[in-house]
Amino acid sequence: LWRSAFQLGASVLYTIGGRYKYSSTDTLNVPARVPLIELDDWTSFAEWAAPRSAVWVVIEMGGTPLKDFVHPRNAIYILGSEDHGVPKSVVRACREVVSLECEMYGSYNVAVAGSIVMYDRLIKMRKAEEEKASNRSSK
Repeated sequence: LWRSAFQLGASVLYTIGGRYKYSSTDTLNVPARVPLIELDDWTSFAEWAAPRSAVWVVIEMGGTPLKDFVHPRNAIYILGSEDHGVPKSVVRACREVVSLECEMYGSYNVAVAGSIVMYDRLIKMRKAEEEKASNRSSK
């Protein structure tokens, strides 16, 4: 997920509970390009780390389908652990709930889910910028 975060334009990556393991196969030296902030628990994130101007968007089943979602300019995307998901209290604290469609089972692993959301954001943001530039040049 960290490499995808770099490739898809993320500014920072947070982990809760110290579950991330560094990869010796990282040929892009992503840790030098995208900061990783590791926190002990959700309370630490909410009280200390979460940017105040960012919209919290949780990726969870039962939300707005990603294809219909309009990404906020400043957003924090929250994904749960594969074994426990996102705590209900965190889901309630989020302004947006977004779900990923699939053909079979309704749950992706965290790295895949995060990459899909970041890719969707990148494509939609680029399209919006292109439309804006096109509208300016046609005036």
